[in-house]
Amino acid sequence: MSWSEFMKDTVGRLDVMQTETPETFAGFNQMGRAAKANGALDEKTKELIALGIAIATRCDSCIAFHVKSLVRLKTSREELCEALAMIAYMGGGPSVAFSAKALEAYDEFMGGPVGTSV
Repeated sequence: MSWSEFMKDTVGRLDVMQTETPETFAGFNQMGRAAKANGALDEKTKELIALGIAIATRCDSCIAFHVKSLVRLKTSREELCEALAMIAYMGGGPSVAFSAKALEAYDEFMGGPVGTSV
């Protein structure tokens, strides 16, 4: 699976939906900005939490968006893998499988081959 192509397709679908429901998206985007604002927790920590929820709910789109944000926030592969280990521990087998997807997305968004350190 190409995560970049998946994101392109997902964003295209969301753009159509946003055109049809602009007020809903405006509210959702405002909620996202407020939730991600630095406070007692920094944005990277909040994105790691969001990734855990994305994996637990088996949402490929959410995984892609939050991994992309973690790349933007300069999350190291080591930080990501430690978070994925905790997510897998808490979520069991299905979370292990979706954690592997998140790591694959990270490697692609970082510009490296899947399964290797970048």
